[in-house]
Amino acid sequence: VQLEESGGGLVQAGGSLRLACVVSGGDVRVAAVGWFRQAPGKGQEFVAAIAWSGRVTNYADSVKGRFTISRDDAKNTVYLQMDSLSPEDTAVYYCAADWRDHTIGGPLSLISRYKYWGQGTQVTASS
Repeated sequence: VQLEESGGGLVQAGGSLRLACVVSGGDVRVAAVGWFRQAPGKGQEFVAAIAWSGRVTNYADSVKGRFTISRDDAKNTVYLQMDSLSPEDTAVYYCAADWRDHTIGGPLSLISRYKYWGQGTQVTASS
């Protein structure tokens, strides 16, 4: 299984970016896929997740109403639409995936829940 993120970049505060996570070697329709981020000098934190045929989505409080996670089954890709970006959103963004049953592994927001990780993409929002 491989995950590859793209779509990061530099944007002014208030702007938007759309990140993509292309998954190969596994079917996203039956996976839990999450986005996490790590800002300089800070630990990794949960951003958003989508799971189990898209029936479940979950967002961190800090991004609710601004970020939207979605999935394109035909492209086996999960997206993170990020609007109203602020400098506090500056971080390396990672996607992660797991195919275990939803009763195993814990909450979608748990880093240890995910077995497969991408290399990350840098997002910088300037003030």
